[in-house]
Amino acid sequence: MADHPEWPERYQSDLSDAGFDTLAVRAGQLRTPEGEHSEAIFPTSSYVFSSAAEAAATFGGERRGNVYSRYTNPTVRAFEERLAALEGGESCAATASGMAAIYAVCVAHLEAGDHLICSRAVFGSTNVLLEKYLRKFNVDITYVNPLDMDAWKGAVRENTRMLFLESPSNPLIEVADIRAIAALSRDAGAMLVVDNCFCTPAAQKPLALGADLVVHAATKYIDGQGRCLGGAVVGSAELIDPVIGVLRSAGPTMSPFNAWVFLKGLETLSLRMKAHSENAQLLAEWLEAHPKVTKVNYCGLPTHPQYELARSQQSLSGGVLSFEVAGGREEAWKVVDATRMISITANLGDTKTTITHPGTTTHGRLTDEQRAEAGISQALVRISVGLEDIEDIKKDLARGLDLL
Repeated sequence: MADHPEWPERYQSDLSDAGFDTLAVRAGQLRTPEGEHSEAIFPTSSYVFSSAAEAAATFGGERRGNVYSRYTNPTVRAFEERLAALEGGESCAATASGMAAIYAVCVAHLEAGDHLICSRAVFGSTNVLLEKYLRKFNVDITYVNPLDMDAWKGAVRENTRMLFLESPSNPLIEVADIRAIAALSRDAGAMLVVDNCFCTPAAQKPLALGADLVVHAATKYIDGQGRCLGGAVVGSAELIDPVIGVLRSAGPTMSPFNAWVFLKGLETLSLRMKAHSENAQLLAEWLEAHPKVTKVNYCGLPTHPQYELARSQQSLSGGVLSFEVAGGREEAWKVVDATRMISITANLGDTKTTITHPGTTTHGRLTDEQRAEAGISQALVRISVGLEDIEDIKKDLARGLDLL
């Protein structure tokens, strides 16, 4: 057995009054007596105790400690603490995917007879989760235009318990007024949950704007390189504790290896989001001037309807945009199929630029009526702008656009 030195206090980083970029690199790490510089991975399912009494006290919650990696793991905890610090939240629960995060929030905070108001502009799988599964348990759901405050107000009932939205939305990049919706939620005695996947805390902090909970698909920008699945929920300890209870019993939790990958992703999050946003801005401006493009959806363009609102609640415009081509599905598919560098995949938030046709992929399971209500036409193409040379991205898209 190796001898370990004393555990010097200097092993840990003093993060008093640390800035965002410092927290992104160092928050949450608790170095072991081994003195590792990088975060350690704890790929273990269970933990040992020095006695039956210690085990009983830990299982009973009387003593802090690890019990079982389904709900207590040091690597996962480091990721949770780091993301909470970046979002300005008190607590965080890491999940197996972004959809698992939304599922856990709904199960933890809604019950039969409750009412949920949801933006009609959400990820297709979110809509399916609510419609196909949540309704089975007698939770009523009303969908509203995320930009229409009168619609949000008109949908509130006595049994409204939750408001849910994405901002910016997928795939039309609609920007909702988080402050105003948060105020409405408070007045209604409900909670506001914001999907912050497109912005990340490097570009937007919904809790500071009044939201109660923030959900993430860590699979996207938090990882940043398309390697692992994961999700997270951030908020007050009071609201996160019930979410942890769901994860503990149902099990859709994050693996230690994935948590370690996400920790590495967070270290470069700020740099990457700035670079994604810069490339996306240049591409949006180029697309807007292209004769075969009829509309560009990107909140960094002055022509975007919520441009000023985005500037007031986002520090960056983000790396995702969408555009409509002249024609319909045939023309949109032609643009997608003509690419030779850009990856044809529905994933986003990657260093590699990706392209997809939302009407037949991410939102393909919606009915024609639902897609029409969400404003998703067959001419729509979504781009997650990566970190390649911007001229190469333009050149690749021009292969198809110039054929129309």
